[in-house]
Amino acid sequence: MATDPNTNDKKHKREQDREQKRKALDKATKQDDTKKQGYWQKLKKTLSEKTGHKSRIRVLPIWLRIIIVLVLSILALLIGLMVGYGVIGDGNPMEALNWDTWQHIWDIVTKTE
Repeated sequence: MATDPNTNDKKHKREQDREQKRKALDKATKQDDTKKQGYWQKLKKTLSEKTGHKSRIRVLPIWLRIIIVLVLSILALLIGLMVGYGVIGDGNPMEALNWDTWQHIWDIVTKTE
């Protein structure tokens, strides 16, 4: 069975056309990376160029993260106290924050009156 030499040429030409179209599409859709980059990306790039290794830039420093976690934990504790005392215990939720309430609870626990 004989193969037509023109068929191979057509396939080859089709593949070349597809490749050219892909390159043209890539070139048309490619955007300048420097225009797209934000402040942190540019800073990270300059730091990695200076030091020779990639470094991570944190938006929030570790000490600030620790403070935020502590504040949120204390806030959750206070809300839990108010819900437990006011809703579950049928008392006034604001009384859960009074020192006299906690002194009374401590006296009951230690049995001193």
